[in-house]
Amino acid sequence: MAAVTSVMRVQQLLLSRVDDVLKPYGLTFALYEALRLLAFTRAGSLPMGKMGIRLMVHPASVTNAIGKLEQRGLVERSVSPADRRVVLASITPAGRLLAEEATDALNQADFGLPGVAPGAAAELAETLRDIRFHAGDTDVNGS
Repeated sequence: MAAVTSVMRVQQLLLSRVDDVLKPYGLTFALYEALRLLAFTRAGSLPMGKMGIRLMVHPASVTNAIGKLEQRGLVERSVSPADRRVVLASITPAGRLLAEEATDALNQADFGLPGVAPGAAAELAETLRDIRFHAGDTDVNGS
């Protein structure tokens, strides 16, 4: 129980620290994740359903996040030319710029892990990935 309680508390602390870094950019961690995911794609766009799978969130959460980003001109929605039933979310140049600026700020803040050596962070990530896998997470290599 101590390990679970500790992991849950660390999650709260990290989310708070990351949100503090992202706040000046008008982003929450969820919005940042959506922008970063789109920025990492070759075409700068993904079907919204696939975004939900990759971000491991409910489709309504993706719709909400993309709506907020779209209002700010950071993302655009369009119908897929290959399948009109599919809605694509595409990052705009302004979205790419903001994602890079926010990532630089997070890097400067050690992504909320101050004082943790890169090797220790990588080891921790591997341990958490193992826990996720054994708990049934099917996308442990995605994040």
